Amino acid sequence: MLLFALCFLLIILQPSTGQFPRVCANVQSLLSKECCPPWDGDGSPCGELSNRGSCQNILLSQAPLGPQFPFSGVDDREDWPSVFYNRTCRCEGNFMGFSCGECKFGFFGFNCTERQVKTRRNIFQLTASEKNKFLAYLNLAKNIPSQDYVIATGTYTQMNNGSNPMFRDINVYDLFVWMHYYASRDTLLGGSNVWRDIDFAHEAPGFLPWHRVFLLMWERQIQRITGDENFTIPYWDWRDAEDCEVCNDEYMGGRHPTNPNLLSPASIFSSWQVICTRSEEYNSQQALCSATSEGPIRRNPGNNDKSRTPRLPSSADVEFCLSLTQYESGPMDKMANYSFRNTLEGFADPQTAISNPAQSGLHNALHIYMNGSMSQVQGSANDPIFLLHHAFVDSIFERWLRRHRPMLEVYPAANAPIGHNRENYMVPFIPLYRNGEFFKPSRELGYDYEYLQEPALQSFQDFLTPYLQQARQIWAWLVGAAVFGGIVTAVLTGLIRACAKKKGGTSSEIQPLLIESEDYNNLTYQSNF
Repeated sequence: MLLFALCFLLIILQPSTGQFPRVCANVQSLLSKECCPPWDGDGSPCGELSNRGSCQNILLSQAPLGPQFPFSGVDDREDWPSVFYNRTCRCEGNFMGFSCGECKFGFFGFNCTERQVKTRRNIFQLTASEKNKFLAYLNLAKNIPSQDYVIATGTYTQMNNGSNPMFRDINVYDLFVWMHYYASRDTLLGGSNVWRDIDFAHEAPGFLPWHRVFLLMWERQIQRITGDENFTIPYWDWRDAEDCEVCNDEYMGGRHPTNPNLLSPASIFSSWQVICTRSEEYNSQQALCSATSEGPIRRNPGNNDKSRTPRLPSSADVEFCLSLTQYESGPMDKMANYSFRNTLEGFADPQTAISNPAQSGLHNALHIYMNGSMSQVQGSANDPIFLLHHAFVDSIFERWLRRHRPMLEVYPAANAPIGHNRENYMVPFIPLYRNGEFFKPSRELGYDYEYLQEPALQSFQDFLTPYLQQARQIWAWLVGAAVFGGIVTAVLTGLIRACAKKKGGTSSEIQPLLIESEDYNNLTYQSNF
């Protein structure tokens, strides 16, 4: 009944973030290389008449890349999104979106001037009603077509350089599965040749900012299709877990009674079909994933290769990772030593921070442990546990940011693997986001984690916020008043001293003597606050 009721909320669908905007997936937009749709509010491209934004040339980073990808001009994702579009909406102020019709993360209101911070909660702290609502939202997303976005089913060359568009519709949940696939897929080099050492979302500095944006976008999409503006993704705190605590029919689906690789028929997720899991097939055909169904979700937690992932991560693993002071190091890929990012991603030992790709720690350990759809990078987002897992990984990233308070310059500006420099745009998001824009505390992006909040401090901050906002509005007046008051005080003080000196005279006979010691001892000093 809840799912049926939610379907009526489709009328509130509004533009959101994602992949190829439907309004730009046509011959005219591809040949002109321009994606500057009109904002519904005033009908002008990018809402220019309302000063929301304007259509501008894309400014691409010219910083050098690392040596991991020795090609140029062979992959549509290079210098994203310039192969498809070189002009997009550049939004002003707190506006965002492919037509500047939305607010930046953390803002709301018609003019996007009001701030808000929402809280992501532990899935086991949700009430039964809240948990069931979350599961219903997931299922709703799997069954509703995206109103604003389509996916590419061919490369730009296969589209005859834009004159033969190749796009198709996709449901909301699978849109995000496809985006994760597209960012991590191999490069098609023609014939049967591919280049595997490339990934725009993993194995490099952008891993954490990319998935942070991915979750924010997914969260907002659910808010749109359900009308629940307070929705946040719950997280699963897997530290010291002995098994998959969410792998039961009450939560994310239990084990099938006769086939341990499938989900229990009692789970709503047992009927889900996966997409984008057959990478070798796509490579041999030199084709992209077209999002056709490829069978049910597979999951067999704990029956993984123990030599690679002997256990789930511990609290000690996380604490050691958080102690690392360098965000990135060395080659800035999966061979990086003493790198917080590489250790959290799971390519470095969580007890030494030395790279060891043969082992899987922290983030990677969960993927391998699930032993199914979630264990293959390109199709891992098919399993909804992916969301719970990455929300917790993001919370560890957030803890590191709060503990070490890095400047933006800590994020590498150059020589990172392709797509991972600070000013590179993230693949395949439109509107455009740079890696460095999400290398900052989550509260600045409008969300926090329940277990990271400090209640007393937070309540004090909430108390002060309205007064600080008022002070900010009259700051110029306050400064001017302070300067004027200082001048007046100085002048009056000078006049008073001058008058006192003139009246008192300078004769030594009438000057008071220094205080005698016995009088000094009788004096008392008192401070009143």
